[in-house]
Amino acid sequence: MRITGTMRALDEERGAVRVEDVYDTGIADLWEACTTPERLARWIAEVTGELHPGGTVEVVMTSTWAGSLRVEACEAPHHLLLTSAPGTDEESQIEAWLTPEGDRTRLVVEERGLPLGALHFHGAGWQVHLEDLGRALALDGPAHDGGWSADRPAGAWHGRWRDLTPTYAALDRG
Repeated sequence: MRITGTMRALDEERGAVRVEDVYDTGIADLWEACTTPERLARWIAEVTGELHPGGTVEVVMTSTWAGSLRVEACEAPHHLLLTSAPGTDEESQIEAWLTPEGDRTRLVVEERGLPLGALHFHGAGWQVHLEDLGRALALDGPAHDGGWSADRPAGAWHGRWRDLTPTYAALDRG
């Protein structure tokens, strides 16, 4: 597994992070890992709600971020687009694309609309999320012992995020 992460400015205030990796699983399995509550809880978030266009899901991520996401697109098994805090100054979009590569699958995740000064935090966070996905797939089970909440991050997620943040900060100054 070799996760590639990039950051870029969209304007003077907002930017985007993009991470991608190739997983040793078929596209249907990876889609399920990215869209079903039971599988999402293994690596990134506790999710409830309606995962269909126009629906809303409530999430508590391993990073402690909690909130509502509006589903803009859910095109199995290739494309997912979610909007956080729609219609506010905090609005951002998370978009995922899945592409088969033989018997493996490439996942690209991009989050747009993030404050420029925080891109390195988000870049490191998304890299850890994708690493956790790889671990959950390999284990065919949870990547995190001990759980998490909106007040307490998953311990392994937080430790790895803390380790990666300086690397992404250096890329941001690049």
